[in-house]
Amino acid sequence: MKKALTLSVMLTVSMGSILAGCSSPKENNAAASSAPQATATAKTDAAKPVTIKFMHLWPAGSSATQNKIVNDIINEYQKDHPNVKVEQEVLENEQYKNKMKILSTSNDLPDIGMTWAAGYMDPYVKGNLFASLDDVLGSPELKDKFVKGTTEAFAFSGKTYALPVELNITPVYYNKEIFAKNNLQVPKTYEEFKNVVKTLSAAGVALIALGNKDRWTGSLWYMYLADRIGGKETLKKAIDRTGTFEDPSLIEAAKDIQDLVGMNAFNKGFNGLSNDEGKAEFMNEKAAMYMMGTWELPNYTTNKDVPQEFKDKIGFFKFPTVEGGKGDINSWVGGPGVGMFVSENSKVKDAAKDFVKFFVTKWGEHSVTEAGVIPATKVDTSKIQLPQMYIDLLNELSQASNITLFADVQMKPAAAETHLNMIQALYGKAVTPEEFAKKHEEALAKEAGK
Repeated sequence: MKKALTLSVMLTVSMGSILAGCSSPKENNAAASSAPQATATAKTDAAKPVTIKFMHLWPAGSSATQNKIVNDIINEYQKDHPNVKVEQEVLENEQYKNKMKILSTSNDLPDIGMTWAAGYMDPYVKGNLFASLDDVLGSPELKDKFVKGTTEAFAFSGKTYALPVELNITPVYYNKEIFAKNNLQVPKTYEEFKNVVKTLSAAGVALIALGNKDRWTGSLWYMYLADRIGGKETLKKAIDRTGTFEDPSLIEAAKDIQDLVGMNAFNKGFNGLSNDEGKAEFMNEKAAMYMMGTWELPNYTTNKDVPQEFKDKIGFFKFPTVEGGKGDINSWVGGPGVGMFVSENSKVKDAAKDFVKFFVTKWGEHSVTEAGVIPATKVDTSKIQLPQMYIDLLNELSQASNITLFADVQMKPAAAETHLNMIQALYGKAVTPEEFAKKHEEALAKEAGK
């Protein structure tokens, strides 16, 4: 069943809670009228050829729908700007992060690239590698067009250094056919969830698809347990240093992760599989569940390369509540997705900014109708027919009591690397829950200078 929906109405959830663990960015109200005309279009000098290097993380294989949209937007822009050529370099998530580190050491970032918010951006901003995009944000095309709380996650000291294209929450996707064959209902409590695990395990069914070689994937499960046990503030406070990572609820969450591992809740060899490899087990119906952000929605709604028969089998549920815990079932892990930056050292900065303005505007239009991705910009979809799962997740977003930004994004790079390494060690039972918490506390305290 499909229904029409006004996205700008549904995205009314306060996004302030997303930023509680971030670098305290300030809202920027810079007006285009007071900004220099740095975004003059490349059409002003049609005789001069311009090449813009654009590096992103939507490969045609794993992100087919997004990749098509990128190419459509580029083709549209190049048609309107015949002197401009946009050269793409497309990398998978972890390859992208590694390439960014390498390029930053030689001040050789692409003219335009993608970045995560908050702590991830911190060294790039401090290193003066990203250009301010306040003039683009204040332009008539984009002024007041973003969902509240999204651009703020990319702001430092009152300046905005990237513009987000996505807004995400993280559900647990599940195969309804596998659940039905085993007489299972969607779990609402953690005890019910563990009974699902036990039932499927006894039936010889692979339970949770996980590719934890990338590490942040395992962090999602840990973050939800931390939230449900300790409440929405405990993990945030541990990261922003108003609390401690050795809080009993954070240690308890680590214990629960290892209990799930002991119950064989995850697919075999999960710690050595990439996210794409882990996801493939769910897509091939070899696993019953898969937790991932709503950027994954196209595979269950609009991706023409995915059989409709499979799409019809997929549903989602919210991470269950833990008995005695302080968490709320309407509290989500998520936040703004990746944003677009322009290199401060770009030799075609004006043209790059103009393309970013065009791209963000067009992405908001295309992502809803073609990709089923929730954009960071407000889009009126009242006359658009949307898949039911998309509508349902928009409803969940509008009812969210809290959205906690991904832990590794909240943290600055050194602490984030410790977090990711400890996540993999935790799942591999190479550390105890207490050691897991202590290593985090040491890394966060060191980075805070305490």
